[in-house]
Amino acid sequence: MAEPATRTSVTVDRSDRLDPAQVDRVLTLARAAADTDGADPLPEQVVLTLREASAARHVTLTGPAGDLTGYAHLDPTDPAGPVGELVVHPAHRRRGYGRRLLAELLDIVDPAAGLRIWAHGDHPSAAALALDHGFTRDRVLLQLRRRLTDPLPEPTLPARVRLRAFVPGRDDDAWVALNAVAFADHPEQGRWGLPQLRARMAQPWFDPAGFLLAEDAAGRLLGFHWTKVHADAAVGEVYVLGVDPTAHGGGLGRALTLAGLRHLAGAGLPRAMLYVDESNTAAVRLYTRLGFLRWSADVAYRRP
Repeated sequence: MAEPATRTSVTVDRSDRLDPAQVDRVLTLARAAADTDGADPLPEQVVLTLREASAARHVTLTGPAGDLTGYAHLDPTDPAGPVGELVVHPAHRRRGYGRRLLAELLDIVDPAAGLRIWAHGDHPSAAALALDHGFTRDRVLLQLRRRLTDPLPEPTLPARVRLRAFVPGRDDDAWVALNAVAFADHPEQGRWGLPQLRARMAQPWFDPAGFLLAEDAAGRLLGFHWTKVHADAAVGEVYVLGVDPTAHGGGLGRALTLAGLRHLAGAGLPRAMLYVDESNTAAVRLYTRLGFLRWSADVAYRRP
């Protein structure tokens, strides 16, 4: 948000935890920004942990009338260094609030640790703000979409591999172990444990029938395709798809992708979406061959 750094009358608060009323105000602000920008300003992990006691830091900007004009979230626990998100209410932009929030985050973090900031939607104003403060583009997360009304090939599973639905309470530990192996090099997904799994299982959208597991004849999990339905947007998501490295090269990833897409199409959804790192060329190539096209991008900016 490349707004001029004007002096305005706002109250700045830093805290380690938000009370329920503050959380509701942050989520209301985030929804207003999403409606205006076409992209959610706060990722799912931040939204899920807003009400929890964690190591996160929160910065709020409150206007003279008591309205929340801006919010910033800082996660100092990421192994790759502190990660920040910030959002300014659409009605209060171009008044220096974005710069104020960024300055607060830079003041909180240890300069030696650096800072990464996510810009959801890759808006030019975010790029300008990053450039003005010495940040460079570090990572790009693509959102791809596909029409589910177009034909989908039948999935072809490797020999002696079968698909079944996830069973809550029985498959939890095995799935966490497989996820850790499948995403050992992924900066976020590979860190998921039982708390992250169960937090999502508690969400209204969770449906074990759309959480597909691939296992061999001995019952060992080899891969999975966890789908998600965004009821408000009538779109299904390839939420998480992973394959054990020992099962790579046999077509399991493609088969799991198709099986999940056919599940979503069978639910009557007109389109599907997914997120993938731009640098993951093999995955981008797979999804492109299956008819996905680029929709938008989220960009992480880093200041060493």
